Amino acid sequence: MRAAARTDLAALRHRVEELSERGGQDPAQVLAAARLSHLSGVEPARIPGVIAGTSAELPLEQRVHQRFLRLRATRRDKNGREWPLAAIADDFDAPGASLGPLNAGTGLLRLGHAAGVQRFFGVYAGFLLADSKSAVERALALTSEGRDDLEHLSHLTGITPQAIRLTLDGKPPRLPLKEQVHQRFEHLRRTRVREDGQAHSLAAIAKSFDASGQSLTRLAQGEGLPNLAAAAGIQRFFGVEGGFLLADDAEALATALTALTRELESAERRQENPMLAVMRAHDVRSIVTRAGRLSPRGWKSLADHLDDLLAREGQLGRPAGPDTVADPTTAGPTTAGPTAEGGTP
Repeated sequence: MRAAARTDLAALRHRVEELSERGGQDPAQVLAAARLSHLSGVEPARIPGVIAGTSAELPLEQRVHQRFLRLRATRRDKNGREWPLAAIADDFDAPGASLGPLNAGTGLLRLGHAAGVQRFFGVYAGFLLADSKSAVERALALTSEGRDDLEHLSHLTGITPQAIRLTLDGKPPRLPLKEQVHQRFEHLRRTRVREDGQAHSLAAIAKSFDASGQSLTRLAQGEGLPNLAAAAGIQRFFGVEGGFLLADDAEALATALTALTRELESAERRQENPMLAVMRAHDVRSIVTRAGRLSPRGWKSLADHLDDLLAREGQLGRPAGPDTVADPTTAGPTTAGPTAEGGTP
């Protein structure tokens, strides 16, 4: 993603701290380097520098090698052992030896193999490719927190509106990886144009990562896949996340919808009256609406039932403080306010 379009990581980190405190969580635990590393693939020791903007980016080959090693170290089999290369490669019908250079840090894997590795470990499609800042930004967003029309979702994901409808219906179309990458690449050229409204030339795109325009000719014609370095360069040139070309339709759409949901919820929390936020969190309006249809006898029964529940939770006869509401999931009051999103990785 181009630097000018990126989020200020320090500001995002501060926002996560505030949301954590308001939600009664320890910001130090929510923002622990080990947790952010697990989500992003960035080495824990580099996390503070990436957030502060003082860490230089690693070369692509070194970055992909380290991310792969972290996947094997942190996502182990049921016996707590690292997955063998043969087991990983077998998942996408490749020999284990094909992952040898990647594991040793002596070479990059093929694009199809990169997609297979990420799918095997259940990480997002840009995990291996994303630069450190983009990876940490995504991890911070996952710990913290629009539009939803089909055209906008298509712009965000590179999926056609028709394919989005099918995906939302649980019937995502399955394209061969070569065709999918070709379609996403053409989508980027068509929707992220130059200031004069013309599509970026293959030469201009390739020049951004020190390659020739001819290296992208087969991709533009739908006849081949770019290598891993070219895929990373294309995504960086157009300012999209590292998994844009590789993510299958369901994952790409889920990523876009999740981001939109967080934006909307964040805006709603900033604007909403605190009391309305409490009512929404505990579904008070829905309860009152349904209770309004009760007879006087029904109201008495409801009141008795509430007293029973309060007594069972040790709350009967205990007046609530001005800043607390009864939490239906605990035995005591909890501070009202928005909660930070995200769970234990």
